[in-house]
Amino acid sequence: QVQLVESGGGMVEPGGSLRLSCAASGSISSINTMGWYRQAPGSQREFVATTTTGGSTDYADSVKGRFTIARDNAKNGVYLEMNSLKPEDTAVYYCYAMGTYVLGVRDYWGKGTLVTVSS
Repeated sequence: QVQLVESGGGMVEPGGSLRLSCAASGSISSINTMGWYRQAPGSQREFVATTTTGGSTDYADSVKGRFTIARDNAKNGVYLEMNSLKPEDTAVYYCYAMGTYVLGVRDYWGKGTLVTVSS
């Protein structure tokens, strides 16, 4: 089992910045990929960014050049630096981790942290 706890959400004006953090605990050794997804009101959850233990990263086109994902393997954490925020970035942001086991993979989710971009 893996537990994920997010922090760092809040309200910011358009053009501003926020940094989200996610701390993982439990069966940390099973985790390879960690990242972030988001869900805006009335919309489905969508991919934002992921990173692997090897340092590979992937971003949604909508956030490329504005968001940066980073991982601290020593602290079992993943971070999302969000710059040049837009109103359309408003959403609940969920931390994600994928655990790899002998019998397959399992997805883990945090409870989410709200990011509101508004003037």
